[in-house]
Amino acid sequence: MGLFLIMNARTRSLLLACALLPLPGPAKDVPARTGVAVYYSDKMDGRGVSMKGEKYDKTALTAATHTHYPLGSMVKVTNLSNGKSVTVKVNDRMNPKSKAIIDLSRKAAEEIDLIKNGHARVRLEPVQAK
Repeated sequence: MGLFLIMNARTRSLLLACALLPLPGPAKDVPARTGVAVYYSDKMDGRGVSMKGEKYDKTALTAATHTHYPLGSMVKVTNLSNGKSVTVKVNDRMNPKSKAIIDLSRKAAEEIDLIKNGHARVRLEPVQAK
C-alpha cells in the first residue's frame, strides 16, 4: 500500500482503471480471421521480451497478433495457398500499424512454407486448450 500512496494521482487512476477492465475471454470466443501472415526476423532471436515476459525464440511455435486473440491462447494458422497448418501460442502483440494479422516465429513460418515469400494469406482459428 505504501507504494500506491507514493504514486501520483494520474498513475493511481490509470492503475485502478486497468484493474477494472474485464479480462479478455478465451480464444474460443474469437471468430476465425483471414489475412496476411509474416514472420519475425532472425535478428530478433534471443532479443527483446514479449508481452508475456518471454524472449523471442525462433525455434518455438509462437506468434504475435493484434488484440484479437488473448495472450497465452493457441491459434491454428493455415496457409491458404498450400493447406499446411501449424498451431502457435500467442505470446506477443503486433505493432497496431501492421497490416498483417499475425507475426509468426521462424519455426512456425517454416512449418507452413512461408519463408520463401516472407508472407502468405492465412486463416487463423482459435484452438481450445485441452
